[in-house]
Amino acid sequence: MSSLLDQSALADLADRLVAAARRAGADQADAVAVRSVSLSVEVRDGAVEESQRSEGDDVGLRVLVGHKQAAVSTNDIRTDGLDTLAERAVAMARAAPDDKFAGLADPALLADAFPELDLLDPDMPGVDVLEARARQAEAAGLGVSGVTKSGGASASAGIGGMVLVTSDGFHGATIGSRHSVSMAAIAGNGTGMEQDYDYSSTLHASDLERADTIGRIAGERAVKRLNPRKVATRRVPVVFDTRISSSLVGHLAGAANGSSIARKTSFLREKLGERILPPGIDIVDDPLRKRGQRSRSFDAEGVATRRLNLVEDGVLKTWFLDSATARELDMTTTGHAQRGVSSMPYPGPSNLYMKAGAASPAALIADIKDGFYVTELIGSGVSLVTGDYSRGAAGFWIENGECTYAVSEVTIAGNLTDMLASLQPANDLTFRYGTNAPTLRVEGLTVAGH
Repeated sequence: MSSLLDQSALADLADRLVAAARRAGADQADAVAVRSVSLSVEVRDGAVEESQRSEGDDVGLRVLVGHKQAAVSTNDIRTDGLDTLAERAVAMARAAPDDKFAGLADPALLADAFPELDLLDPDMPGVDVLEARARQAEAAGLGVSGVTKSGGASASAGIGGMVLVTSDGFHGATIGSRHSVSMAAIAGNGTGMEQDYDYSSTLHASDLERADTIGRIAGERAVKRLNPRKVATRRVPVVFDTRISSSLVGHLAGAANGSSIARKTSFLREKLGERILPPGIDIVDDPLRKRGQRSRSFDAEGVATRRLNLVEDGVLKTWFLDSATARELDMTTTGHAQRGVSSMPYPGPSNLYMKAGAASPAALIADIKDGFYVTELIGSGVSLVTGDYSRGAAGFWIENGECTYAVSEVTIAGNLTDMLASLQPANDLTFRYGTNAPTLRVEGLTVAGH
């Protein structure tokens, strides 16, 4: 474990790779070195179905020759092959087309301070601990009256570290951990079976939801879905449960991605500075939140990160930008570059969330005489070019302010522009995922049934 937590070898590897790229003729270069280890256990019907351990070391190199660039990667981290890797990358760059926006980040924007974000739980549990968590979750799910089968339970843990080095002199390193537990429960029999799930994923084991709570909630959710009905097609208010409400924020973030704006493939491309949500609603990206799922003090180009208001009082304030898209749009990077070892940097959010509203979830549905409470979305029929929205869904029908019977095999449809404009958030925001939102109410969607 100590070798995993010690990132000096990764830093030395990235340094050597950047130096090799400069010797091979690169004008600029950056290198990413990644090391990870993970354990996972899956159980079904009280027996271990699968147990896995994985370890990996990967390194990626990006080189620039003028305005031409190329990226290569390898999991062979022996230092005697670095010159060959760098030479291949430079040869690829020289054969690539010009990209006038390519280049490293502005040195003035590089991070020079690295606040402690509490991302690492250094105590890696053993297989026995993970197995016990998975068994406990499954047993609790099977103990719920009406649950007839287990869809499986799992527990996992891992630690991963990354080092970024650039030819402009930036050196940054980050390391974090991940723990999770999940359970899927099946209720009913034959063609009347219904399945649901619950899970918890945190950076620190101490923040995990109890395994028996995960199992119990999964079981209760599955039982509630029994005997679903179909509904006639109609336009009604639709309420998105917190399990899936973040998807609406995710669609907005995708449309506010600088790459989509530069390609003119976003329904928001002409909306900067305009109101797209009702007054009082804020959407925030906070990469510096302690123990956040995607927290980071620098982005994949070494740029210092900062809290960003994507939407403020309902008004779209900015795009998510890396250096290349910022240059193309004649703007400044927002410090949102992401990157895999084999890819160029691209923009994307970190800890993204919509702030909570004032009303409780119960108050949000209290005046709905006829509506749909959605707990599951199926498929991906969303166009970020036009904003057209159509997805399969399941949940519960709302009658006179109360969730009554289960509903399945329906489609909800509308347009994101209209959906965002009518959106109402509840007061139940919790931080469980990388993108989070409270319960959300949207007016006038078409629910297509029979």
